[in-house]
Amino acid sequence: MKLLGIGSRINHSEFGKGVVTNVTSKHYWVTFIEKGLETLEIDDDFEVIEATEDDVDTISFYEVEKSLRDILKKWSDVSEVVTIADKWKGGKLILEPGDTNLQGKEMPIDTFFHKIIMVRDRLRVMEQKINSSKNLDEQEKIDLQQYITRSYGSLTSFNVLFKLKSQQFVGQRGK
Repeated sequence: MKLLGIGSRINHSEFGKGVVTNVTSKHYWVTFIEKGLETLEIDDDFEVIEATEDDVDTISFYEVEKSLRDILKKWSDVSEVVTIADKWKGGKLILEPGDTNLQGKEMPIDTFFHKIIMVRDRLRVMEQKINSSKNLDEQEKIDLQQYITRSYGSLTSFNVLFKLKSQQFVGQRGK
């Protein structure tokens, strides 16, 4: 599959017509007439109206920045910026108990999403501490790692909230 070049025009079923404004090896950044800037996975389904023939440098400044963030995250407590999917922005989470005599709970979905990201970040830190531990033998590390992987799997229900698929939870099958 040949990558579209910057300036290519597309028609997306959800966002409408747009122009590719940046390309990485995994994403197109597309400015849509109606919806503004959106990030699409390279393999997303859309119609190509006009493809530019320019060679695409698949290593972008964005990817260099991402690599640097990944390195910093590995060696420090810096966490990545994770964006909620646009359709959930400004929404609210409503929990209603089965017992109508009890009061329900409402919270901004952004707050709930932030708490999920904090859980994920803490699982990642725990994973790093397990892997670098000098007090655990290899089998203990593997056993603990499997618990963390299962925890990620339990959290895949929340993937619908993530804007980028690459930031979603992955359980056993994705490893």
